[in-house]
Amino acid sequence: MILNLKRTSYLFSAIVLGVMLALSSCKEKVEEEEVEPLDSNKTSIVNINGTLYSIPSPIQTAMLLKQVGAPYNKAMLNGPGKISGYSTEAKRALNLGAYGADLGYIILYQQTQEAIGYLSAVKKLSEDVGISGAFDAKLIERFKLNMANKDSLLVFTSEAFRSSDAYLKNNDRAKVSSLIIAGGWVESLFFTSEMFSGKVADKTKLLERIGEQKTTLDNLIKLLAPYYQEEGLTEFIDSLLDLASEFDKIEVNYVFVKPTTDEANKITTINSTTEVKIAPELLSIIQEKVKNIRGLIIN
Repeated sequence: MILNLKRTSYLFSAIVLGVMLALSSCKEKVEEEEVEPLDSNKTSIVNINGTLYSIPSPIQTAMLLKQVGAPYNKAMLNGPGKISGYSTEAKRALNLGAYGADLGYIILYQQTQEAIGYLSAVKKLSEDVGISGAFDAKLIERFKLNMANKDSLLVFTSEAFRSSDAYLKNNDRAKVSSLIIAGGWVESLFFTSEMFSGKVADKTKLLERIGEQKTTLDNLIKLLAPYYQEEGLTEFIDSLLDLASEFDKIEVNYVFVKPTTDEANKITTINSTTEVKIAPELLSIIQEKVKNIRGLIIN
């Protein structure tokens, strides 16, 4: 099967994957801010210690699932009652990313009653890893009172983002940022691979999203490499390396197309495409390995 992808990116910080999703979807009237519309095809570029990494954010994956007609599936989520079992910084950070992805998924599918439990889990893990400043009482109250409306998603998200990003940059917390990214990425890829096996009207885009993770996974491994010898991370990183060996079998052909620039609005559109070929048997192997890696995080 041949898949055509368009790769685009925009600037976000490392912590956005875990924290940005926790404060989404509010009905309260707030002062309008100029924000970029969400696009399920875009990836985030995160800056860790001066190095840029392209990583898709969980909110884009959740949007994609809705776009292709994937039904809401509560069984895919990691139950919020499990947080007491995450006793190390690594486990807490990884699961903060995973719960952030879960919460974004829940909100976009408008499962408001479910959202409360996941918000509490994200808040608790944020406190445990030392970034509770993004969750001040006012922001949490706004979320609880106004969960029914997604109109202020990016506005509320940006408030948490600015606070947590500033804290992490000022306190040399690259490891925590990297693990939150990793947790959110694995959870999102798990969603995509699980939905591909379910009842979905358009599976082509899901295959595209899985296939494009070949480069993303390489970036993620580079991001985590400095922490390979740290307690609780060797097995996890080894599992990513094992998954990468399968992704290496995916055939990727990059086709350069000159970017177009809108000078008036100072917007550059990347028009290059990537052709991806994934054999069905290889896809099955990748799905199983993703499930196992996700198990290392949440169990």
